[in-house]
Amino acid sequence: MTFDSQKIAFLFPGQGSQRVGMGRDLAETHPLARQTFEEADAVLGFPLSRLMWEGPEAELNDTANTQPALYVHSTAALRVLRALRPDLRPLYLAGHSLGQFSALTAGGALPFETGLRLVRLRGELMRRAGKSAPGSMAAVLGLEVSVLEAICAQASAAGAAVQVANDNCPGQAVLSGERGAVERAVQLAKEAGARRAIPLAVSVAAHSPLMAGIQQEFAAALAEIALIMPDAPVVCNVTARPLESIKEMRANLTAQLTSRVRWRESVEWMGAQGVETFIEVGCGTVLGGLVGRILPEAKTLPFGAPADFAAFL
Repeated sequence: MTFDSQKIAFLFPGQGSQRVGMGRDLAETHPLARQTFEEADAVLGFPLSRLMWEGPEAELNDTANTQPALYVHSTAALRVLRALRPDLRPLYLAGHSLGQFSALTAGGALPFETGLRLVRLRGELMRRAGKSAPGSMAAVLGLEVSVLEAICAQASAAGAAVQVANDNCPGQAVLSGERGAVERAVQLAKEAGARRAIPLAVSVAAHSPLMAGIQQEFAAALAEIALIMPDAPVVCNVTARPLESIKEMRANLTAQLTSRVRWRESVEWMGAQGVETFIEVGCGTVLGGLVGRILPEAKTLPFGAPADFAAFL
């Protein structure tokens, strides 16, 4: 595929893109990738790469493992991509939820080792929150976000809230919150004409008020980290606009735990700024699929496996 290398954005996937075997062929093909996985294993003190490549799937899907796995794979893929095409300079960087940490590392704002320890902590805190304040999530297809906002307001009660957690693309959103409130919202969505409204097999109610209990501890960890401004603008989930200061970076990474992932708005904004090609760096093609529904005229390219190399050489 041909594309204008001056009008690109790099995207980084979040939870849901992981799979057993992720990154293995990349590591077997490119020494830079293998070195990245080995570095991650040493930093964490356990063989994360073996879990990524061999499973078991249930253990990989534990959010405390999923988050560093996706972060490491994206970083490994990015290093290979930059070795192959050092001329590529993205106009913008963006990541979906956990992927925002990968985007910050890609921009030089967050060193790899520091970022790896941070996303591991984030996963552990979210797992703890899921046990102390269990909730649920549900995917809804075929309804506008404004309709879902009204449904969530109707389904919520004191101490039992549900909200739009992910605005992924037109007609696709995810709800998150207290289990009973999510169940009520799913029923209301079906009554409102949703094409599908289905509970997800999760116990962690990400991007909902149930994550509020871990924000202070996560903010404290962030405060100990030396961050710098990225060398390319990072479009953040909370505002769907680029981060403009270190203070805003810390605030938004903390707020992200309980705030909506404004992915549709983020991609629309980047398109309005002139981005024509979106390169998904890491595991899978989930984000490319969303971009195709948001900006049908945009080009999308995956980069996470050796089979993807041809498009860049």
